[in-house]
Amino acid sequence: MSGPNSVADKPRVVLGVGAGIASYKVCELLRRLTESGHAVRVVPTRDALRFVGEPTWAALSGQPVSTEVWNSVSEVPHVRIGQDADLVFVAPATADLLARAAHGLADDLLTNTLLTARCPVVFAPAMHTEMWEHPATQANVATLRARGCVVIEPASGRLTGADTGKGRLPDPGELFEVAVRILAGTTSDLAGRHVVVSAGGTREPIDPVRFIGNRSSGLQGYALAKVAAARGAKVTLVAANTALPDPAGVSVVRVGSALEMREAVHAAAPAADVVVMAAAVADFRPVSAAGQKIKKTEESDTLPIELVKNPDILAELVVQRASGQVIVGFAAETDNVLEHGRAKLARKGCDLLVVNQVGENLTFGAPDNAGVILSATGSEREIPLGTKEELAAAVWDEVATLLA
Repeated sequence: MSGPNSVADKPRVVLGVGAGIASYKVCELLRRLTESGHAVRVVPTRDALRFVGEPTWAALSGQPVSTEVWNSVSEVPHVRIGQDADLVFVAPATADLLARAAHGLADDLLTNTLLTARCPVVFAPAMHTEMWEHPATQANVATLRARGCVVIEPASGRLTGADTGKGRLPDPGELFEVAVRILAGTTSDLAGRHVVVSAGGTREPIDPVRFIGNRSSGLQGYALAKVAAARGAKVTLVAANTALPDPAGVSVVRVGSALEMREAVHAAAPAADVVVMAAAVADFRPVSAAGQKIKKTEESDTLPIELVKNPDILAELVVQRASGQVIVGFAAETDNVLEHGRAKLARKGCDLLVVNQVGENLTFGAPDNAGVILSATGSEREIPLGTKEELAAAVWDEVATLLA
């Protein structure tokens, strides 16, 4: 009979471990999962145990660990483990493991488990940059994504030895957040899609020290990127002046000014299925920025600064959109929110516009948000106050409907 703390009552996670040096980081992911109330069965590959041994995985998970289909045969583990799972999360997913999964091989317990799983499956790749960028690996990733698996984009940074580049396993805390989102019911309806999201607030330089800016923290844009990645999308995040860590599985392009934002978004947009302009782009910039710090003088108490309009990135994207591309805008308003939002939607010509009320102590930097999603078809969906990830999920629900 199962009690309130029994394994049977807990969300069941299969943690597949590939044979990569990054497997030591997965111990922290396992700890977070077990301490938050998940029942975790670790299924490593044979060579993965060369990096982290079986006793470590067994002690941290509290469950038996095996790499072979021949252990406990009476329990039919090669079928039961995958059938009973609520989530299969593979980290690190090596190039070899991605290839075997893509081609349906079943030569150990983990690959058998992947074939029998009918729950969400997540791969967190980690390998050297050249291996990740190889056409064979990219083809295998595309195959897995097309089947509905979530393949997280690897992070960039220090790799084994002195190498640096894309291929690093994302932070265990970020991987844990992806797992929790998916277990909470996130679908993989964006699998195989490429989305571009802008976030943060641009800064328009006055001189090398000062700038014209805004209060945007980037939290809503980052929430949009995180939720899209958890729903299976390949995500490019163009981030302006945020202090937030890179989300797991997201390619981050950092920019400063509106012109830099424009260049980065236009570079990424042509290959995207969806572009979401959540960044607070400054409407104006100084005509010219001083090359040196402007000094305060006794002769005048004023300093006139001539401003010029910045390009309207959202309107440009609408004009240049690829066939079938969905474009989403954001409108931060202080008053007459819906009136201004409807007018902006008509003026910009995007598919969806998320309008919300902002102010000094409202939305900017806060963990919560509320808004109304306006559609070019005339529909309006009100999103009550909740977390920024909840608003992001509502936006992606509407986007997924348009893509379908």
